[in-house]
Amino acid sequence: MEKMETINKEKIFFKNQTLKLAGELYFPLDFDNNQKFAAIIISHPGNGVKEQVAGLYAKKLAENGFISLAFDASHQGESEGLPRYLDDPAKRVEDIRCAVDFLVTLPYIDENKIGAMGICAGAGYAINTAQTEYRIQAVAGISTWDVGDSQRNGFARKWTKQQRNEILQEVALQRTREARGEKPLFVGYVPDSEADFDDDTPIIQREAYEYYCTSRAAHPNSHNKYLYTGNDRFIAWEAFNLLDTLSPRPLLLIVGSLADTIYFSENAYEKANEPKELYIVEGASHVDLYDQEIYVEQVTEKLTDFFRAYL
Repeated sequence: MEKMETINKEKIFFKNQTLKLAGELYFPLDFDNNQKFAAIIISHPGNGVKEQVAGLYAKKLAENGFISLAFDASHQGESEGLPRYLDDPAKRVEDIRCAVDFLVTLPYIDENKIGAMGICAGAGYAINTAQTEYRIQAVAGISTWDVGDSQRNGFARKWTKQQRNEILQEVALQRTREARGEKPLFVGYVPDSEADFDDDTPIIQREAYEYYCTSRAAHPNSHNKYLYTGNDRFIAWEAFNLLDTLSPRPLLLIVGSLADTIYFSENAYEKANEPKELYIVEGASHVDLYDQEIYVEQVTEKLTDFFRAYL
């Protein structure tokens, strides 16, 4: 590939076992395939696809000198996988490992300078992967969400054990229905319309509806649904159970001061050993960090400093 004058991106595909995953590789302005570059793998939120916030940060990091990879998770977006819309934490983690496998085959990637990051649930998956994937040298999370915690305990940890057990019982019943021929049950990540809001709807759900379901950031491959029977996998999964073993590799957590999800980042920070940093973006909410220019520029600057220091 010849040296380019503007940011360029290339459609790529890589495998997770038998599944073909679709991604976009972003190149820095000074790209030269005779040189070696640091690379960043970027994981999208649960309701996202590579063309949304993951792609935005991939572009921003490429502008600052990194090769960046944003991709669609297994069963989602343009990537293969049946059943569709399955959100499986184990698969999401393996996707990231396979993204590393892909990058180390490229002659212009420095295999000793690979980082990972994610947004929302993608941050939880990226951090979890880095715990045991030693080819990832540095990891960052933006508006981190731990899907295991939220499905075991409810948002803001308001559920009782009985409520959790009721979900597992309903998952069991639904699996039986589908085994006997009924159609799969899908549920939304966020409300389908403002009419679905009530007094108990968290700020994150209201903001996420606006991001995913309006002209702000809606994309035809982002369908606001996941397979209900995957809830048992969420409940069984722990994002940060080995986070103390990440050190001496560094962790950066970026979260808005107004985010009602800040407790996920605080929990991860508490469990991690040095080097670690919890970076608070004053005045920002959870979803503000997805696309609001004033905050995106601040987050990009912090990410760039972090990855330059550790890769």
